[in-house]
Amino acid sequence: MRTTITLEDDVLELARALASARHASFRFIINEALRNGLAALGAEARQQPHRTRPRPMGLRPAFDLDNVQELLARLDGEDSR
Repeated sequence: MRTTITLEDDVLELARALASARHASFRFIINEALRNGLAALGAEARQQPHRTRPRPMGLRPAFDLDNVQELLARLDGEDSR
């Protein structure tokens, strides 16, 4: 099928250089690049969002993880300040 598309200059030069290096036709390189790019875009759309599940850490309730300074003071001891 024939169609007209506008390629940006950098894309055109990359495709021409790749075609020359691989001794392949410009048409083949463009078709392969589109196939690979469209497949990658489709794979991104199918990915499920990553979800994490909370797990108990076994920490003693005396430690407040929201107060980092207090936690460090308890771990290092009060004399380290």
